[in-house]
Amino acid sequence: MSFSLGELAASLGATVQGDAGLIVKSIAPLDQAGADQLAFLSNPLYLNQAVSSGAGAIIVSPRDLETLESQGHAAGRNWLIAANPYAAFARVAQRFVALAARPVVPGIHRTASVEQGATVPASCSIGPNVTIEAGAVLGERVRIAGNSFVGAGARIGEDTLIYANVSIYHGCVVGARCILHSGVVIGADGFGFAPDFGPQGGEWVKIPQVGRAVIGDDVEIGANTAIDRGAMADTVVEQGCKIDNQVQIAHNVHVGAYTVIAGCAAISGSTKIGRYCIIGGAANFAGHLTIADRVTVSGGTSITKSITKPGGHFTSVFPFMPHSDWERNAAIVRGLTRMRERLQQLEQRVKDLQQQS
Repeated sequence: MSFSLGELAASLGATVQGDAGLIVKSIAPLDQAGADQLAFLSNPLYLNQAVSSGAGAIIVSPRDLETLESQGHAAGRNWLIAANPYAAFARVAQRFVALAARPVVPGIHRTASVEQGATVPASCSIGPNVTIEAGAVLGERVRIAGNSFVGAGARIGEDTLIYANVSIYHGCVVGARCILHSGVVIGADGFGFAPDFGPQGGEWVKIPQVGRAVIGDDVEIGANTAIDRGAMADTVVEQGCKIDNQVQIAHNVHVGAYTVIAGCAAISGSTKIGRYCIIGGAANFAGHLTIADRVTVSGGTSITKSITKPGGHFTSVFPFMPHSDWERNAAIVRGLTRMRERLQQLEQRVKDLQQQS
């Protein structure tokens, strides 16, 4: 399980400065890497760690390498030069993980229940106690771990990995090359109830949720995340999205492609999130909003109205505001004690002057 530095560079479209024949056996952090390991430098704050690192080679940007050369620290070292060292590191890590991965054995475990009319190609791997209902269609090389459930008429794209205890409800769609971690629920009923109350009482009337949840290709969904089915139209998560653990996506939400959502965020019904957005942990969105493309929402922020301008960064609880405004306000809050002391001094000064007059 090893690659030459030259092989890795070729696979990344990167270049080597140093020994392209160096054999790399694994990856490691800058401060822990050894002579047969590859590390990466993506933040200039860690230049000193790169200087002292024992790594056999380091992935580095052209700019940071230039800085190291100007300081006399680059000579005699092996560098893999990439425009985006962090992304290059991620791709190298994927190659090592693929080599070390447990081999997939196609087949259906004897305790699994696959109903007549379900389509399960011979290349799929179906674990113990899995249930696949009639009309479900799996693509080639789908892997489903133990105790998971695939409802009637659901569709799962090729090369998707579903870990244990995942539920994919009837009629829902999961794209190709997705990863669903344990506890994920796709397509449970959205929270829809119509009030019917009068002077003598009444009840909440359940609104049947007849839409689907549709997940695009190359989506990863973290443990215990719930993506509800739509009330009438579909709930949609477009391709390339990455969703952390314990996220709630309500009915009829539409999440644009390549958006990332950190843990414990909650998106209320019928809100539309743009493409390439970044949503911090425990951020929450009111319903029926529209969020533009490439918007960043800081962790814990409450979004209560639409954001129509692309590319903004918003922070705070109530009201949310541009991140730069929040930073200025936070600086003022930190200085309130000193401001109060100065105000008290000024008040005493005014009182003394009044007494003197």
